[in-house]
Amino acid sequence: MDIKELLLKQARDYPNKSAVFFEGKSIDFSELKDNSFKLANFLISKGLTKSDKVALYLSNTPQAIISFLGIFSSGLSVVPMDFMLTQSEIITFLNHSQARVLITQAKKSVDIGRIKKDCPNLEHIITVDYKSDDCFLWEEIMSSASSLKPQTQNQNSDLAAIFYTSGSTGHPKGVMLNYSQLDNPAYAIDYFLGISNNDIFLCGGVPFSHVGGLDYILLTVTFASSLVLMERFHPFEFLKNVQNYKVTVFCIVPAMFFALLSLKEYEKFDLSSLRYAVVFGAPSSPAVLRLFHRAYPNAKLANGWGMTETAAPNTISPPGDEKIRSIGKFTPNVEVKIVDEFGNKLDLHQKGELLIKGQPIMPGYYREKDLTKEVFIDGVWLKTGDIAYFDEEGLYYIVGRKKDMIKVAGEIVFPAEVEEKLLTNPKVKEAAVIGVPDKMRGEVPKAFITLNQGQNIDQQELVDFLKEHIAHFKIPHYFELLEELPKNRTGKIDKTKLTKGLGNRV
Repeated sequence: MDIKELLLKQARDYPNKSAVFFEGKSIDFSELKDNSFKLANFLISKGLTKSDKVALYLSNTPQAIISFLGIFSSGLSVVPMDFMLTQSEIITFLNHSQARVLITQAKKSVDIGRIKKDCPNLEHIITVDYKSDDCFLWEEIMSSASSLKPQTQNQNSDLAAIFYTSGSTGHPKGVMLNYSQLDNPAYAIDYFLGISNNDIFLCGGVPFSHVGGLDYILLTVTFASSLVLMERFHPFEFLKNVQNYKVTVFCIVPAMFFALLSLKEYEKFDLSSLRYAVVFGAPSSPAVLRLFHRAYPNAKLANGWGMTETAAPNTISPPGDEKIRSIGKFTPNVEVKIVDEFGNKLDLHQKGELLIKGQPIMPGYYREKDLTKEVFIDGVWLKTGDIAYFDEEGLYYIVGRKKDMIKVAGEIVFPAEVEEKLLTNPKVKEAAVIGVPDKMRGEVPKAFITLNQGQNIDQQELVDFLKEHIAHFKIPHYFELLEELPKNRTGKIDKTKLTKGLGNRV
């Protein structure tokens, strides 16, 4: 992907069209190109070359979008860091990535002086919303740097980004994506949904530190679509933005759908502009998608699948209600197969681990050769860790994560199946199932649930309900009612915290 040429094209063809809407203001494609090139030329003037890393510690703001595009325009590598990371985690990722530049905004818990002291590779810091000694101020760069096309050349195989998929300070795992892999998100979404410059996307809470957030930026510059940006997810504001900006497409995780549907007034919004509502985080989403569809029947619903390691997305299910549990078919630029524990290829309806290879697949984890070797078979087939199967139509279904499988006296239980059944109970708002130790059976399921407002339920009622839907060995032995299930920054349920007992009890 050549970001420079895309920015030039859209600025030439749609100079006055709004590229980004944010908090009542907008940036047109001409401004977006100029500001991105200013940052690129500034970075180049500091002696950075295509092998160098620029780290971002920014919330979802226009400066973050310009930073991504400026870094890509200069042929450098971006290292996006979640704005919820602690100072210790920031230092860990900066040192592991060997970043030479950090672009950041103010945060009370982060001491820039300490970061500079503990990160010997870090040469320059750019601050976007405050002035600090020995740091460059964003506004000064935007007012003084050149907006001419950056004079850089980079190859498709050059490193474009390092996405850290672990938030811990223990063992960093940085997914490398090269410039050719940046083509995949826009290609895949267009392949399934058909995107044009008439589309208006809403990024309502997926952080740019996640590949799903980057996808919105790439769609905007590829198709000259407009992007409505929210710094964080608020259900009411989300629906209000869909209505006011006439949003046509959004992609969110199941927990965000639950939050939207928990609003008393959610059916009062005019979402007639919405073409597609896509959920990533299958398979425990069919019930909530159907509920959303009843309120907004004009919007086509779909499930999607992908990983940071595969430059997501790689599938989006056929729009409609009949096959909503499916993640759909894969794009033509990848090959997939399902294998058993011995590596034997499985056939129709047989459940096993999903393997994938092709152009979008990462070259590996940054500075982690052994870890990279572990996740590839024959150096080409990526082990996704997802258990899946396919049907007669060639549609794929995700059963659950391999690491989440619960073995109950020799029987395999996939938490996602139990969660999906729990969610069909009208009293249950959210559900998460994990395995807990058991002396007799090795492991047994335990369910954590939240209830819809004004509802009450006891364990026996839940057991009786599940008896009608799943085999007895799949029924949780324990149920725990929480006020809220813990979520990670992308809005997915954080089962690690549940395992550690960090949920908010009723």
